[in-house]
Amino acid sequence: MTAPSSLTVLGAGPAGYPAAFLAADLGLKTTLIEVSPALGGTCLHRGCIPSKSLLHAARLLADAREAEAIGLDFAPPAIRLEKLREWKESVTDRLAQGLAQLAKARGVRVVEARAAFAAPTQLRLTAPDGSVAAHDFETLLLATGSVPVLPAGFPAGHPHLWDSTAALALSEIPETLLVVGGGYIGLELGSVYAALGSRVTVVEMTGGLLPGADRDLIVPLAKRLRGIFKDIHLNTRVAGIADDPAGVRVTLENAKTGETRTETFAKALVAIGRRPYADGLDLDKADISLTERGFISVDADGRTANPRVFAAGDIAGNPMLAHKATHEARALVARLAGREAHGSAPVPAVVFTDPEIAWVGLTETQAKEAGREIKVSKFPWAASGRALTLDRGDGVTKILADPGTGKLLGAAIAGPCAGDLISEAALALATGASVADLARTIHPHPTLSETLGETAELHEGLCTHLYRPARPSRPTAS
Repeated sequence: MTAPSSLTVLGAGPAGYPAAFLAADLGLKTTLIEVSPALGGTCLHRGCIPSKSLLHAARLLADAREAEAIGLDFAPPAIRLEKLREWKESVTDRLAQGLAQLAKARGVRVVEARAAFAAPTQLRLTAPDGSVAAHDFETLLLATGSVPVLPAGFPAGHPHLWDSTAALALSEIPETLLVVGGGYIGLELGSVYAALGSRVTVVEMTGGLLPGADRDLIVPLAKRLRGIFKDIHLNTRVAGIADDPAGVRVTLENAKTGETRTETFAKALVAIGRRPYADGLDLDKADISLTERGFISVDADGRTANPRVFAAGDIAGNPMLAHKATHEARALVARLAGREAHGSAPVPAVVFTDPEIAWVGLTETQAKEAGREIKVSKFPWAASGRALTLDRGDGVTKILADPGTGKLLGAAIAGPCAGDLISEAALALATGASVADLARTIHPHPTLSETLGETAELHEGLCTHLYRPARPSRPTAS
């Protein structure tokens, strides 16, 4: 395909705006269409950034409360909700203003409008004032993201029923909060409200929190959450929900026993996942189809059935992660411009609970399901000097490797700053490093990053801070 001279991008989230910025940097005439007045998408305004701002506040509250254990006493923290909300919003505002300045500096044309296809190479744009205009495009990138899922039977728009967007608005601190879903969104936001003073109950349909994550990583998290949440009900679903003068009356059913119980909560947060957002795009007018799961159908290069239209980010497939969306969209633009693009790379996953949980590459769960032989090495943070100085010896670092070649296959970390630490393992995987390469890398002391090096040394059988008796060698035949 001949490199296009222009690119239109629909959606200004973690896939859209990086794609538009790179296209402009590479000399393409670029138009960025976004339905909201500010750039950044869900991640910046209703997801990643505001949730991490509130998790930071929650961590400060926990630090103040836990300082007594190391001999420091603080007066009970006073929560000024309006000030906290203003600070959270100031973070997103600063970042959004920065994106607007970057778009202007690059010459990206930003259009605030709702878009739908009018023809295979034309969009119908509806401005905030209701006026309608046609936009013809040479090449289009769809990056419309995803939205929270509301289960069937749950009343939409109910004042006491929150999705993640409503919870992040921080309008109030409910006395009691039901979190429906034990995935990363529910646990992160549940942790925030528990720290702020809500009595939080979590219900999860499966037999464990964070379905899909390795069970050994969940152990330190589950122990900590049981200390801050009022209740955690596993193998449990919401069988009914009704109005109540105190909020919502919820019937919970245990999937194993069939037993039901009814409880009342001031608010209920539904956090069972997200779905790709293609609503109102009139894709049929562009000859574009969706998969059974609602994603836009694309080939390996992100191209749809319409040769002039591409898709990237949440709308194009799992995993629905901001960093995956950015990498995917920028690689796509580079290919369109005839530049060398980054190939596929391992996508790290991070859960920003306390402790954080992060993994990249092959997981132990995946290896077992595939019947793949691996060698697993784990380093407990109880043997880490830096972890103990933080009073957080409950963490763990583990690596998975090929038992024959020693090639690194995956890594996982549970503990403070796991999301930052996992990048070293992601780089090692992307460059084809071996476990021995990690073991030979000098890690500064005392740091949490040392746990990766020590895990690698343990894998090699020569770990300084963890003793494993050597297996007796077998006698050889004379």
